[in-house]
Amino acid sequence: MPDSQPQPPPSSPSPGPLSGPADASPLLLCGARLTDGRTVDVRLGGGRIEAVGTAGSLAADGPRARGERVDLSGYLLLPAPSEPHLHADTALSADAGGPASYDPEDVQRRATEAALLQLGHGATALRAHVRVGDVAGLGALTAVLRARRTLRGLTELTTVAVPRLLTGVAGADGLAVLRDAVKMGASVVGGCPDLDPDPTGYVEAVLEVASEHGCPVDLHTDATDPARLSRLAAMAGGLRPGVALGPCGGLARLPDDVASRTADQLAAAGVTVVCLPQGGCAGTERRGTAPVRLLRAAGVRVAAGSGALRDVSNPVGRGDPLEAAYLLASRHGLTPEGAYEAVSTSARAALGLPEVRVEAGFPAELLAVRGDRLSGALSLAYSRIVVHRGRVVSRTSAVREYCGSAMTAEAGLPRQGRGEIS
Repeated sequence: MPDSQPQPPPSSPSPGPLSGPADASPLLLCGARLTDGRTVDVRLGGGRIEAVGTAGSLAADGPRARGERVDLSGYLLLPAPSEPHLHADTALSADAGGPASYDPEDVQRRATEAALLQLGHGATALRAHVRVGDVAGLGALTAVLRARRTLRGLTELTTVAVPRLLTGVAGADGLAVLRDAVKMGASVVGGCPDLDPDPTGYVEAVLEVASEHGCPVDLHTDATDPARLSRLAAMAGGLRPGVALGPCGGLARLPDDVASRTADQLAAAGVTVVCLPQGGCAGTERRGTAPVRLLRAAGVRVAAGSGALRDVSNPVGRGDPLEAAYLLASRHGLTPEGAYEAVSTSARAALGLPEVRVEAGFPAELLAVRGDRLSGALSLAYSRIVVHRGRVVSRTSAVREYCGSAMTAEAGLPRQGRGEIS
């Protein structure tokens, strides 16, 4: 359990370009265990992994020995997960007793706290879907962009502009607001075509704006209409830097042969599916998890996100990527390695970020979890140390003690803690 609730940094006056702190001093991670069973030291510098060697081999004298050292004995070292589907504007609003407040100060506070909660879980990169137009106008987006600025150096937060309507007379304003949102700093164009009277026209409008600005596309859909998905795949096939769809729970309710044909079409178009195994979100009407094994077998990149984080769509949402991986393994038949890949490598790819491996030359985006195997880490991932741009940015510690019994000592069972609780 975290020792305390995360506290948001002070507000920044306006959004602007991000530039993280200089990574001047190296960092040495000592005695970490890797998923292949090796115990290693890892030296970080300049935001990247500089070297990986056997335990004790990188602690030699020299200028780099002056850097900070972190003892990771008893920890499993992993590429950090990423969050590809956060609703930052409505996060942490479930207890409000009504619709989420879109007051910019409220949105900025909630978005910042939500990002810090997910950072504590290990996510060093987040993609936040933010409603634009209608009641929200551009105020919520402005607030999330300000939160993004306050979080620089801790985590990377990117925004998806999500208009409600884009077709017909009513959609003209939404289309204008969407273009304004991209000019303001939204780096991804999104939306919910299922909620528009003309879903195909909605997708066409989104793809047009994305093509104009060179932006990725990230759309909400239940994926219950295979013909609509086929048209979307055909339209999206040539778009770069890419198209993501989520949560696509309706694919699991289609006949197997129809779902398989649709998966083949999505794979051919290079579309990424972002599933939400922890629950739904406000952008879709029904819950359910996409058929991840079928999609992966067809060659579709499948990433996993959190969706609703304690808002009306899921008032107990945790926003924990390791829980998403746990559910993919426990409920959907993925191996622990395949499940973790969905929240790490595939999630980073969905966000357009470079791959992370615990090897020299790769970005220093890492998560250390107490344990010695990935299956155990997904089951009981309590203590975590998070590294972003080569710096430790979050620590979560948990201690378990068994009191009033000599059995644990006599049996030689593992124990944490320094004494008896009185």
